[in-house]
Amino acid sequence: MAELVPVPLALLLRRAFLELDREGKIFDLPQTKFFRGYPDLDLSVEFHGRRASTPLGPAAGPHGQLAQNIVLSWLGGARIIELKTVQILDELDIPRPCIDATNVGYNVEWSQELRLEQSLREYVKASMFLDVLKASQRLGGNIPTDTIFDMSVGYNLDGIRSPRVRSWIASMKNASSIIDELRPELSAEYRDLPFQNCISDSISLSTFHGCPANEIEGIVEFLVAEMGCNVCVKLNPTLLGRDEISHILHDALGYHEILLHPPAFDNDLQFDEAIDLIPRLQRTASRHARSFSLKVCNTLVVKNHKHLLSGDVMYMSGPPLHPIALRLAQKVGQAFSMPMSFSGGLDAHNIAATVAMGFVPVTTCTDLLRPGGYSRLIKYLDNLADRMRERQVTTISDFVLSHDQLSLFEQALANPRYTQAHNKAVPRKIGTSLWLYDCINCDKCIPVCPNDANFAYETEPATIAYDNFQLESDDLIRFPGGVLRIFKAHQLANYADICNDCGNCNIFCPEDGGPQHAKPCFFSTLETYQKHAIQDGFHVNGNTIHGTIDGASYVLTRQAETALLQQGDTEIEIRLADNTPIRWSKPVTLDLLPFLKLKMLLESINNPNHVHFANAATLQETATNA
Repeated sequence: MAELVPVPLALLLRRAFLELDREGKIFDLPQTKFFRGYPDLDLSVEFHGRRASTPLGPAAGPHGQLAQNIVLSWLGGARIIELKTVQILDELDIPRPCIDATNVGYNVEWSQELRLEQSLREYVKASMFLDVLKASQRLGGNIPTDTIFDMSVGYNLDGIRSPRVRSWIASMKNASSIIDELRPELSAEYRDLPFQNCISDSISLSTFHGCPANEIEGIVEFLVAEMGCNVCVKLNPTLLGRDEISHILHDALGYHEILLHPPAFDNDLQFDEAIDLIPRLQRTASRHARSFSLKVCNTLVVKNHKHLLSGDVMYMSGPPLHPIALRLAQKVGQAFSMPMSFSGGLDAHNIAATVAMGFVPVTTCTDLLRPGGYSRLIKYLDNLADRMRERQVTTISDFVLSHDQLSLFEQALANPRYTQAHNKAVPRKIGTSLWLYDCINCDKCIPVCPNDANFAYETEPATIAYDNFQLESDDLIRFPGGVLRIFKAHQLANYADICNDCGNCNIFCPEDGGPQHAKPCFFSTLETYQKHAIQDGFHVNGNTIHGTIDGASYVLTRQAETALLQQGDTEIEIRLADNTPIRWSKPVTLDLLPFLKLKMLLESINNPNHVHFANAATLQETATNA
């Protein structure tokens, strides 16, 4: 299912608290991977006049779109959250799959997949969630919690000045009305908390390709003068020019298979234009008492040579973008002395060197799409902390001052970690195909999903020999059926409402078929199930499961000793002890296998050994602080 249906705030909190109490996790992230700070170090930084407890955050991409994504980033140690880019065109038809993080990093989605109003509520929900989490004291004391949400807006002046986007920005600056709408979802303990009304007052402006200098200037003027926002302008890597990028990408790093897209270089802002433009933007922001900064850099548009994703072009990120971004930062830094943030191939290995250059924030995306997902963030901060201790400094500002001035770009260019030879391996496939039950249980599909859509549940291993039946008006005729074998207790499923079919779990799954397609997909409501479960899918409500299996739809309701199976206008009552029909509404041939699958899914999805979105609502009576 590609249409995202956000999870209600009440269910987010209910699941998180239950899961933390029972399993020591929140949204499948183990508490051993939570950032808790370092008693001997201060990693805090200032961004647009506000304080954040770390310089790290997700880039404006899939990890900053839904509320649970933002919370997961925060738990991992991100304290400057660059929210996913919004624009006036909020009903995009984004092709699926849209992400390919096989080894480099490509995508064909560039802004939010939600309506503007939905994005607003997601960002407010995330902020409220964090306020509740802090107030609950469930993570313990002394955790550095200063957090900045940074809006990302695109892509042209008309769209940004439109009434809907203008209203969206104003509501992010003062979200009191949305907060009041959401308060009733909270328990009495947290309903009256003094939630932060200003979700964000800063904007990272993404103009992407073809936006002329005068339009960029008009956007910044509008954002600082009329909307009262601090602004960071994201720079496109094309500012370096086609020849220099070709030299870095092809000659130095060896990515000869990656072909540049000439129109991007022809139509984008040119470096000489930027040299003239940037001082004017600084003066505009200063005139309106707002801060101004730059970000290096956006993704690089390239030709689609792989054809895993659709379209003629795609947007490159990951390891090869790191030296490109550093070179752009070097070139801009030689022209101006001003605050800059960084994005481009950031990972745990290069964060310390990148922070030492003075970038605030440093943001990551592609690396979090790899196995481990959000749990990779803690290593970023651990490595940064270790390097600070080596330098015998305790603050980020002192760490920046202690940095030697040897060109980081030259070091990166000479580092084999960023070359094609180092990044050409692909995730291993073992040649087997996924189906509804059983797999090799590597669980890679869970953390690589930015939305936490894939989840584990428990079932009873079983070998069930069954008959099929011809149900006549006054007779029951058995004939050979088959055997349903389930070998493992640990099973995997998909919560379809928050799965946008990006394809990332399929990239890293060792088996074929895609977990988001082959594993049971559960929908939150009967409405979304009926709308989207065309071929396969399920919805559980208490003792009833609605299921579509191979295009046929069923409803199974479990009773004390029997279960009622409905298919179309046929109703069959089946004795659970021996799976034998005892009553039916009309003559029919009964294939018992769908009944067995539905019965086992209904029993196992409500198993409390694992807490997930599909069962958290039914477990709410045991929650103590939801």
